[in-house]
Amino acid sequence: MKIEQLVSQIRKKKSFLCVGLDTDLDKIPKHLLSEEDPVFAFNKAIIDATHEYCVAYKPNIAFYEAYGLEGWKSLERTMEYLNRNHPEIFTIADAKRGDIGNTSTRYAKAFFETLNFDSITIAPYMGRDSVEPFLAFKDKHTILLALTSNQGAFDFQTKDLDGQELYKQVLETSQSYEGSENLMYVVGATKASFLADIRKIVPESFLLVPGVGAQGGSLQEVCKYGMTSDVGLLVNSSRGILYASAEEDFAEKAALQAKSLQQDMEVELNAV
Repeated sequence: MKIEQLVSQIRKKKSFLCVGLDTDLDKIPKHLLSEEDPVFAFNKAIIDATHEYCVAYKPNIAFYEAYGLEGWKSLERTMEYLNRNHPEIFTIADAKRGDIGNTSTRYAKAFFETLNFDSITIAPYMGRDSVEPFLAFKDKHTILLALTSNQGAFDFQTKDLDGQELYKQVLETSQSYEGSENLMYVVGATKASFLADIRKIVPESFLLVPGVGAQGGSLQEVCKYGMTSDVGLLVNSSRGILYASAEEDFAEKAALQAKSLQQDMEVELNAV
């Protein structure tokens, strides 16, 4: 998907909401467990209920890998359903891959070609030759972990290295990578106060922002410091939408949560 298409959807839906599909069999409504594929049944219901309020879906790959072959089949079915019924919606493989070049190429083929994701999250620790294989795919996007929402982010990401925090060096160095126009970045909503400095380095890049809601991040703060003329934000919500109810009305309650976030986002967009 081209960035222009994503921006068009954001304008059309007045939303920059990304719904995280972190589907956990221990948390989905019990009546779904009798389905042939409970994970897909849950995902389909969530997608059907929320697609008009969001512009992206983000399956967290670990939640599928945990169930072995059956989990991978559920992921394949989910992606096939999304790409067939909602090709205008941006898809993110939250895989956090990162390895040497030839391995990265295989990861890229798996997610960009076999599963037909629009983007993938990548850990940049191994540097240029572990990232550029992902950037070589046309109209596919690589979302580098820059400043994450977890407490452990302070272990390394904000450490001073030769007078500059490590996450800033990641942002600056990655701009020199071949295909860098296909880069996006993960910046946690709980680190919203850092966004002003981040925008000095990557003023127009899209940011994937987890941590709004359950993790305590503020949508208003994220928008204040991170929004660009093309919006430049994908704000993710997972648990707050997926598990709004554990009963048979789970999809309806998920839709209400997604709609509420969309309405908040519309307010922010109208304020620009």
